[in-house]
Amino acid sequence: MPLLPALALFAMMQVTITNPTELEKALQNPDGVGVRAAIATYLNSKGADKGMSPQVQDRKVAFAIRAPGAGNAEARLGPTGEKFPLMSESPYGAAHTVEYWAGGKKVGDSRTFEVYNYPPEMKADPTVAKGEVREMAKQTSKVYPDTQSEWWVYKPAKPEPEGGFGFIVFQDGQWAKNYAVPCLDNMIAKGDIPPCVAIFIKPSEGITSKQSIRMRQYDYLTDEYVRFILDEYEPATVAALGVKLSQDPAKRCIAGLSSGGICAWTAAWERPDKFGLVLSWIGSFTNIASRESKREGGHNYPALIRKTDKKPIRVFLQDGDQDLDNEHGNWFLSNQQMVAALKYKGYDYMWRPGHGFHSDAQGRSLMPEALRFLLNGKK
Repeated sequence: MPLLPALALFAMMQVTITNPTELEKALQNPDGVGVRAAIATYLNSKGADKGMSPQVQDRKVAFAIRAPGAGNAEARLGPTGEKFPLMSESPYGAAHTVEYWAGGKKVGDSRTFEVYNYPPEMKADPTVAKGEVREMAKQTSKVYPDTQSEWWVYKPAKPEPEGGFGFIVFQDGQWAKNYAVPCLDNMIAKGDIPPCVAIFIKPSEGITSKQSIRMRQYDYLTDEYVRFILDEYEPATVAALGVKLSQDPAKRCIAGLSSGGICAWTAAWERPDKFGLVLSWIGSFTNIASRESKREGGHNYPALIRKTDKKPIRVFLQDGDQDLDNEHGNWFLSNQQMVAALKYKGYDYMWRPGHGFHSDAQGRSLMPEALRFLLNGKK
C-alpha cells in the first residue's frame, strides 16, 4: 500500500508536522521515534486517499497519494505529463494542474496549486498593535426581507483621524477576515494606508429557509446591495463602535472576489458618491445572473462603461489565465474586457494578470499593493 512518500502507520507519535518544511525535515530521518506516524497523519489529514491537494509553503510544494497495491507512484504536471518530484520547489507565479499516477495508471483526483511570494504585510507581526475584531449580532434585513447575515467589524488600533476613519467593506467576509485583518494591522501601523474601519459580511441567508441569496446580492446589476450596506450595516457599525466614518468616497473601499468582485464594482457603479474605491479578485464579470432574459448579467459592464460618462472610481483588478470557462462565460477574457473598457474611458485602474485558477491565492499576494494603490493612489 505505497504512500507518496511510501510510509507505514505506527501507533506512537511524538512528532507534529504542519507544513512542507516540517515534512521535508521529517523525511530526512523517517525512522526516528514517531516520525512515520506523524508523516502519515499529516498526509492523510490532507486527503491522501484521493490524491492530496499539493501543500504549498513559500516555494516548496509537497505531493502525496495513497495507492493500494501499486508498486510505484508519482505526480505529473498537466497537460505535458512532466514528472514532478514529490517534494519540490516552484518559481513564484507558477500555477499547475497535477495528476497522480500509480502502477502506470492515472489514479485519484486532479489537483491544482499556485505558488506566490506573500509579502510580510500578510503575516501577523507580534510587534504591531492589533486592531479589535468583533463578531456582531445578526441583523434582519429590510432590503432583503426575511434574511440575516453573519458579520464582523474591525476597528484599528490607531486613534480616529480628523474627518473620521476610512471604511472598507469585504464581501464573503467569513473568509476575508482571516487574511485581511493582519494586512490592515500591519499597513495601518506602518502608515502605509490611513486608519480604516472594516466590515466583513457573509452572504445573507433566509431566516427559516437557511438558503443563501449570494447570487442575488452579488451578481444582480441593481442598487440593492449598496443600499443594504449604506442603510443597514454602516449605521450599525457606527453605533457599535462609537466612531465617525469618512464620507469621502476616496477613503471608502468595497472589496470582494469572484461574484464578490463584481458586487464591489456594482456597489461603486451605483453609488460612486459613497464608494470610490473597488478591489476585485477573479471578478465574475460574466452572465451568471442572466435571469429570464438570458441577458442581464455582469458581461454587460464593459459596454456600459464605454457608453456611460466616466464615474469617479479607482479600481484594482486581478485574475489568472486559467480561471473558469463555462456556460456563464470566460472569467479571464471578461476581466480583460473590463480592463479594455476602463482604459478606453480613462479610469484610474490597476490590472494584475497571472496564471492562476479561480482562487484567492494571487490576490492575497497582491493585497498590500492593491491597498496602497486604492487608498493612496500609488502605483
